[in-house]
Formats: sequence, structure tokens, C-alpha cells
Amino acid sequence: MLVNRIGDFALLLAIFSIYYIFNSLDYDVVFTLVPLVINYKFILGGFHLPVLDFICILLFIGAMGKSAQLGLHT
Repeated sequence: MLVNRIGDFALLLAIFSIYYIFNSLDYDVVFTLVPLVINYKFILGGFHLPVLDFICILLFIGAMGKSAQLGLHT
């Protein structure tokens, strides 16, 4: 299904982003380093997006696509 692929892609992008920013996927390391990266921004299409907001949005889209929530179900 297309919806499942969208969820997979968003989740994969979120995981890659977490690893790129924090150099780890360990919860303890990531949660400890969050205050240090609070002002980091991605430049995406000319827009400056806060890194943590971008990662949270991707994780949310991934979870919605994987569970086929309202708005992404077919």
C-alpha cells in the first residue's frame, strides 16, 4: 500500500535525521543532548526548520502512516 510506504519513508528519514544530529540512536544519549541542539535548524527549500520540530513531524507522519490513521488511510 502507498500509505504504508509513506509511513516507512517518513520513519526512515526521522531515524536518519536523529542519527545525523545526535550521532547515536540511544535514548539516553539523544535525550541528554536535546538541550544542546534546541537552536539547530535545517534549511529545507529556503525555509529554516528547527531540527527537533522536523524530527517530531517525521516521526508523527511515520506513526500515522504505519497505523493508517485518519487522513492517511485508503
